Amino acid sequence: MSFTIDDLMELLVSKVGLPPEARTEDPEQTFGELGLDSLAFLQLQSELQERYGIELPDERPLAQTIGEIAGAVNERLARNEGAHA
Repeated sequence: MSFTIDDLMELLVSKVGLPPEARTEDPEQTFGELGLDSLAFLQLQSELQERYGIELPDERPLAQTIGEIAGAVNERLARNEGAHA
């Protein structure tokens, strides 16, 4: 299972309130640059926890890039799959 930037954008639009026209494929774009705030980050964390059992690190939520968030999800998914193999 792989979590793509497109998957992340879909979650941000459908669950966190990102305007559809603000979607991006740029992995260097930060959460804050998308116009999202720390409350939106908490909503994203909650959604990822519920769907995938994954907790994002939150020491610098608005400075995390889209690529870093997707990478963190994929890393944890791979770890979880390895634990269940």
